[in-house]
Amino acid sequence: MIRSRLFSARSWPVLEGVGCWTPLARAFPRPGRLLPQHASPRLLSVSCAGCTKHQEPPGKKLLSEKKLKRHFVDHRRVLVRGGRGGDGVSCFHSEPRKEFGGPDGGDGGYGGHVILRVDQQVKSLSSVLSQYQGFDGGAGGRKNCFGRSGAMLYIQVPVGTLVKEGNEVLADLSHPGDEFIAALGGAGGKGNRFFLANDNRAPTTCTPGQPGQERVLFLELKTVAHAGLVGFPNAGKSSLLRAISNARPTVASYPFTTLNPHVGVVHCEDHQQIAVADIPGIIRGAHQNRGLGLAFLRHIERCPFLLFVLDLSVPEPWTQLDDLKYELEQYRQGLSERPHAVVANKVDLPQARAQLPQLQARLGREAIALSAATGENLEELLLRLKELHDDHVAAELERGRQPLRW
Repeated sequence: MIRSRLFSARSWPVLEGVGCWTPLARAFPRPGRLLPQHASPRLLSVSCAGCTKHQEPPGKKLLSEKKLKRHFVDHRRVLVRGGRGGDGVSCFHSEPRKEFGGPDGGDGGYGGHVILRVDQQVKSLSSVLSQYQGFDGGAGGRKNCFGRSGAMLYIQVPVGTLVKEGNEVLADLSHPGDEFIAALGGAGGKGNRFFLANDNRAPTTCTPGQPGQERVLFLELKTVAHAGLVGFPNAGKSSLLRAISNARPTVASYPFTTLNPHVGVVHCEDHQQIAVADIPGIIRGAHQNRGLGLAFLRHIERCPFLLFVLDLSVPEPWTQLDDLKYELEQYRQGLSERPHAVVANKVDLPQARAQLPQLQARLGREAIALSAATGENLEELLLRLKELHDDHVAAELERGRQPLRW
């Protein structure tokens, strides 16, 4: 009988396990309170160690960095509400031998804003919740005391986050430390002291606090890097990124091994750092949302120069370059015309080395033949990468803009 009554009580927590679904508050009676005669002593003997084992911490459980990489999210719909302003107060000054002290009700505090802030430690939008509520302001007090304003609520987002409301772009958070006020806090209410006038010496009017701004925002992540590795699946982009940087993307002998963009940093001798992004494989018809499609084509938009990675082991590898440029041009006009370098990978294979003269005859000497697996001729690629980066920095400074720094 006690089991059914405990289970039907909505306000009592239900714990997992046999004999552990009696509420903790009811399991140990207060001093001076008698236990009911029909209560089962086995149900009341709740082990604290067993209860703590099944209890979950309040709020969203934080994911480890390893799990965050698995749950890569590059778009999110977020409902944000600013904090509500505090209410004004209507009261009058009370002091001995001062009969007509007058109104002294203070104003309410402002509601807190909801702010998006760029954090370099955050790599995707997986940690962003679906809705946020700002902190409310405090109510006014006596003696003309103003209420406390609500604290700012900061949402950490990765570098390269695009903030949209409908089809309108509100902000482009592409540099570390950039901030955007997603929702304004509400204004505080006015106390009756605010309404004091010559014709109204004892006002009793006070106003409530205003609600905060409410918006539905769409966050879209576009990877920010200097160079983007563009190529068909299984062309060796991840192996190349592992060879020239400390990034460790997954490498395997099947297509579409890379499902999330990875960014590696190449350290140069003059203490410059070049960020290289490994974009997941593009297939023919990607601009029509085939394969991974448009989900990762947008990550190439922010790269000022590109590295086209060709697989020398397939028949007629020179056709890959035309297909890749066609897909980029169909997705966004002018994207294929950016400064680039052509990388002919897998030169360590016999069939690939046999096709190298034909590739160089069609593309000229601009194709850099190398092997990401053995590290052959990586120095030539690094020198070419440094030239592209220096040209980009010079062009940005000439336009009066600050180049991206890592």
